[in-house]
Amino acid sequence: MTGYAVATSESAAGTLTIEIKSVNSRFLDLQFRINDDLRALEPDLRAAIMAAITRGKVEIRLSFGRKAATTGSTALNMALLGELQRLQLEVGKHFVNAPAMTVAELLRWPGVIEEAQIGQESLQADVAALTARTVAAFVTSRQREGAALEAMLTARIDAMEAIVKRITPLIPQVVAAFQQKAVERMQDALGLACQGSNSSLSRQDALERIRQEVILYGIRIDVAEELGRLSAHLTETRHILKKGGQVGKRLDFMMQELNREANTLGAKASVKELADASMELKLLIEQMREQVQNLE
Repeated sequence: MTGYAVATSESAAGTLTIEIKSVNSRFLDLQFRINDDLRALEPDLRAAIMAAITRGKVEIRLSFGRKAATTGSTALNMALLGELQRLQLEVGKHFVNAPAMTVAELLRWPGVIEEAQIGQESLQADVAALTARTVAAFVTSRQREGAALEAMLTARIDAMEAIVKRITPLIPQVVAAFQQKAVERMQDALGLACQGSNSSLSRQDALERIRQEVILYGIRIDVAEELGRLSAHLTETRHILKKGGQVGKRLDFMMQELNREANTLGAKASVKELADASMELKLLIEQMREQVQNLE
């Protein structure tokens, strides 16, 4: 799920900044943007992030802005200046007319001005403290979104339970109506067949055959069992959400089971009401699946 947090820390040497942001992803994907002089601190930062979250495409930025140099905090690298002087004399032997380096050029040469070194242990401790603060704020932001997602998923569960409750009383009526209509049609068909042939099929045999065919087909269109499983799966999904914790994979599985029952309901639907209910259920399940894939 998405989340965002940023924190800064001031020290005598400069300003540390850590920014963490994430977008939805089924897996954990960490991307670091770190100053080269802080690259050695990446493993600790990575461990702190992985201990807090398990899903999401996460971008982490760690930067350090040095404060402007103050009196006594910089010095000239005399060894490097001596080496530059020696090299300049050597070049002058080959290129007599070459101009000498100016003071400004010498001061801009990398390493000529030495800044006060920052203690690595102190910097590591500052980064660790700032990381803990930023990760805590980041987790809190994700928890707020998680609460919103829980409310959305609960609303979808309520809607699906209402659909199941609405169509459950229809099932016995649908089966009974189908059986009555099927009996009438098969009686007419068998009656005509018997009158137009020399068949020895008795009335009792015909009625028994009708009864068997109607029962078998009635079983095939009866979706009471599917509705019962749908209700059970919805109850379990609600329980998982209330229990909390790392629910992503369990909810993924429940979405598969709910979709299976909704598909079966659609395949068995013998009246428009059941077909429409199946479509409504599948739409709600798909809406839930899109969000469930982002939950931890």
